[in-house]
Amino acid sequence: MSVRQGLLAILDQGDCYGSQLRAEYLRRTGVAVNVGQVYTTLERLERDGLVEHRGVDDEGRVLWGATTAGRAEARAWLRAASIVDRRDDLALRIALALTLPGVDVADVIAAQRAAVQDALATAEPDDENSDAVTRAIVSAARRSRLEAELHFLDEAEHLAAEAAPFDLSDERPRRGRPVRSAL
Repeated sequence: MSVRQGLLAILDQGDCYGSQLRAEYLRRTGVAVNVGQVYTTLERLERDGLVEHRGVDDEGRVLWGATTAGRAEARAWLRAASIVDRRDDLALRIALALTLPGVDVADVIAAQRAAVQDALATAEPDDENSDAVTRAIVSAARRSRLEAELHFLDEAEHLAAEAAPFDLSDERPRRGRPVRSAL
């Protein structure tokens, strides 16, 4: 989740000062964010016209609030579907290992499997500052992703049996960076 979008969604609920935003983010997501990141993010949101200063509270802390554009962006973000469609580093690492002579792909997969199993066995930290339902949702999502990764590793191990490493190609692309001459 984007800290930027999360803070903006919280500010859509009402004005907050920086440390208050940090505490609300933790309480609502179970994830701690550095207070410096909160203030840097607020400055960028202000630059982008999505938040503004709303005075100070009784103790002199600067309050921030979402602008009309900020509220619209936060609400659009909350309604937007998200599909993880970025480069999968684990899949690429295994695919590359399969093609490289001398790499023991079984060891690569075994090391990843052990790490995932350890992560599954490790209890989530019980953060008393976050909501119980929030902790349960975040924990369930983490567990589901780790279990899916174990399933993927089983499939990768099966597919690896059919793969064969290969040497560098003799084909040379026509384009490339020219040699720089020494001056």
